[in-house]
Amino acid sequence: MDWDKLRIFHAVADAGSLTHAGETLHLSQSAVSRQVRALEESLGVTLFHRHARGLILTEQGEHLFDATRSMTKRLDAAAARIRDSEEEVFGQLRVTTTTGFGTLWLAPRLPHLYEKYPNLKVDLRLEERVLDLPMREADVAIRMKEPSQADLIRKRLMSVRMRLYASPEYLVENGTPETLEDISRHRLICQNPDTPQVSAGASLINRILANDVDSLLTVNNYFGVLQGVIHNLGIGVLPDYVTHDFPDLVRVLPEIDSAEVPVFLAYPEELRQSKRIAAFRDFVQDEIIARRKLEREQALAN
Repeated sequence: MDWDKLRIFHAVADAGSLTHAGETLHLSQSAVSRQVRALEESLGVTLFHRHARGLILTEQGEHLFDATRSMTKRLDAAAARIRDSEEEVFGQLRVTTTTGFGTLWLAPRLPHLYEKYPNLKVDLRLEERVLDLPMREADVAIRMKEPSQADLIRKRLMSVRMRLYASPEYLVENGTPETLEDISRHRLICQNPDTPQVSAGASLINRILANDVDSLLTVNNYFGVLQGVIHNLGIGVLPDYVTHDFPDLVRVLPEIDSAEVPVFLAYPEELRQSKRIAAFRDFVQDEIIARRKLEREQALAN
């Protein structure tokens, strides 16, 4: 159905006159009349009773006017929300990041974002596959390497290192390794080095596994590794940011860690002015600043 004809029909039905509708639409009376007749012919019905005092909707015309009135209200509401979006934050925001970072760092902090923007609808997509931001598979990404796609705005957020952690209970029961070779007498919990992950983490795991580890549990994401560690199952390879929310974890072999892993936030150039993107970016940066402040306070306390 031709929307332009529907728009003209709606103006005529609302005004009750071809002349008044034409004035509103900046069209001649004859042009308005032709469009209404063309719509009636395409539908095979009469939409108006024509008489000397003007136009009156037929029963079929009333049904169509109800539909166009509803459509017009929706369009007016959408236009108002678009204007409001210059000052307000609402609507859906599709965020993608890795399973580990999403479950262990981002998701626990989202209450702070919703407290400030309760009308925001976050669609969190956690997977190791790199989603195509320019093709709008997601609106914004947090990635463990600098994005290579063109037409992206990117910002480095922080750095992460993979390290060895265990629970106090596990170490009391099984002892604390003093050298990397001692790991062979403990159960190692880690991602399989062949699973998708940052190369720095895979390199560290291969280095540890070179010491003939007898007991091993591999999980395909860091959330599973963490569950094994906090339930006293062994010594785990985990990103250092987990210590913020699990301060009781004990770092094992402090001299052993991975190479530095940069963390970037990225979004398409076309979303530069998006209030939702700006709100999410500021939220992430504020959380990182709070993390660094706590780390400095803990360092001074020790």
